[in-house]
Parts: sequence; C-alpha cells; structure tokens
Amino acid sequence: MSLRFIALALAFASTAAWPAAQPRIISLAPNLTELVYAAGAGGTLVGTVEYSDYPDAARALPRVGDAWRVDPERVLALNPDLVLAWPSGTPVDTIRRLESLGLRVVSIPTYRLADVATALRTIGKIAGTSPVAEASATAFDASVRRLRADHAGAPVVSVFIEIDDEPLFTVNGRHVISEIVELCGGRNVFAELPQLAPPVSLEAVLARDPQVILSTDDTIADPLALWRRWTRIAAVRDGTIYSMSSDTLTRATPRLADGAREVCAALDDARAKRAGRTGR
Repeated sequence: MSLRFIALALAFASTAAWPAAQPRIISLAPNLTELVYAAGAGGTLVGTVEYSDYPDAARALPRVGDAWRVDPERVLALNPDLVLAWPSGTPVDTIRRLESLGLRVVSIPTYRLADVATALRTIGKIAGTSPVAEASATAFDASVRRLRADHAGAPVVSVFIEIDDEPLFTVNGRHVISEIVELCGGRNVFAELPQLAPPVSLEAVLARDPQVILSTDDTIADPLALWRRWTRIAAVRDGTIYSMSSDTLTRATPRLADGAREVCAALDDARAKRAGRTGR
C-alpha cells in the first residue's frame, strides 16, 4: 500500500472525533513518553523515539526515529490516533510532514516547572486518564511549592551550571535548570546570556567566580577533580562542586521534583561549608 494512499485514508479519518476508547498515541520525545506514563496513559502508547527509557516499560515500545529524525512510514504503520510533539525539540518540518499525512499532532510545551503539571493534565484529558493525571500533577506542584517555601529567604549563592565540559556549555535564565537553582536560593552566573544552552569560555567562568558548580554532565566521573586546579574559583576552594543526575534535571517530567530536591540539598550543603569556612 503506498504512502500516499495511507495518507489520504488518514486525512479522511481525521475529520471524525477521537474515538470513545483510549487513543493510540505516539510520542516524539523521551520526556513526553515519561509524561504519558505519569498521567496513567502508558497503555495508549504504540510507539516512541530513541532514548525513551523511563519507566522500564517504555524500553519495549517500537521506535519511529529519534528526537531529530522521524520515519513517517513507521509512524503510519502504527496507525496512531495522534502524535505528541515537543516544541522545544521536535523539528517544525517533522511536525508539518506528519500533519500533511493527515495525522493529528498535539504539541506539549514544557519550558518551565509549571508546564509539567499542565502537560500531565493535557495528556490525561486526551487519553481519558484525568484522575491519575490530576493526582500526579497535584503531587508535583505540591513538591515544588514545598521546596520554594523551605528556601525562601535562604542566603543567595552564585552558581555555575555545567551541562557539558568539552566544550564548556551552560544554560541561561530561561532554562528549567536555572529556574530550579533560583527556587533553591541560587543565582545562575550566566542567566543573562541570550542562548538557552550557550557555550562559555573557561576565562568567563573564572571571571564570574561562582560559589557553587553544579555539573549535569554524566560523562564526568569526578567534577571536583576536573576543576581542582582552578583555585581562583570560590567553588573549588570551598569544595562546593556537585554532580547532578542529567535525567532528573533535563527531562521536563515529574522527576524534576527529585532533581530540584538534589539541587536544594547541594546548595544547602554549600551554604554550610561556606559558613564553616568563614566562621559564620
């Protein structure tokens, strides 16, 4: 059967409303896959993309490509009722291509912490699992509010967020990791940069002299050892360099609450070390 014939058939079918039964869903991003499971709709997933590895059940789903390239024929072969796209990562051309084939594409934006709860509720409504999705969203919101309240008024510490070491990359103030750092009473030393994930020079890091370094680069076994020779940096002198889980801080899912707790604990430890060092 030709791709054109399948596309025309799907275009005709798309004029009807979603079926009363749970829809067949394909996710085009690992975080969206995880959100579907968290919304209680894992049983609706018929396909996803590479690196969708959480929860474990996601590993068994058929792959239709990766975050950058999607095979339309694989998508069509799985006969989805809709496809979930991630505006931050799914290429616009991919979305347009799938729509041109008559597929329903629903974009789920997840830029900030609050977007996680919104995404859960949206998916729950689409999949018919609103009670589970609402419970997950409410729990996530409560965790974030608790951390924010616990760290309101905490002494501010300056933070360099390292997401890659070669070359050296960080994030600006619009990134969710930066939002988490702020929630925990930290200040991103590169918050003002225009790019979401810009490269920076070692000289720039030395000039900003961060009091804390948070590394989400999973390829670095010992971030402290990597920075140890740069004793001009306060974080090196105080031993306030911490390795963070990449998945829990870069994937916009309910696990961001876990990542936020890790960051807050690290900044609390840094404050204690700095207070002990200065005798305050």
